[in-house]
Amino acid sequence: MTSTLNADDVTTQSKAVVLDYMNALTDGDFAVLRRFFAPEATWTLAGDLPLSRTWTGPDEILGEFVPAMVSRLVPESMELEFTGVIAEGDQVLAEWNTRALSRSGGRYDQHCLAIFTVRDGRIAAVREYFDTLHAKNVVFG
Repeated sequence: MTSTLNADDVTTQSKAVVLDYMNALTDGDFAVLRRFFAPEATWTLAGDLPLSRTWTGPDEILGEFVPAMVSRLVPESMELEFTGVIAEGDQVLAEWNTRALSRSGGRYDQHCLAIFTVRDGRIAAVREYFDTLHAKNVVFG
């Protein structure tokens, strides 16, 4: 007998996956982070930054995209502050602040939003939005 989740259960499960992902992200354990993503997961960074595009699969997301962004920041200065999530069904809107010093000496203070799509208990897609002009000036300038 197959059990199907009702809409409230899907919302609860989706929200829990994203919250658990956020907690793992603050711990910086990339081996654990990798398990949150479906093999065909996508992460789309909006805008016209050098890293703006759709990254596919955990290898690209965690092995290329995240390190390329983090490499432009002073790791010891990085702070992530998660401010909340709103969930409905398999969609979760997550909000956080990223603060750090850029390698060029600027202060990066970014407010981020991302829409996560969760399927079968794993992240299937992420669309991230933030102030690309601030990132371009401080991180990529």
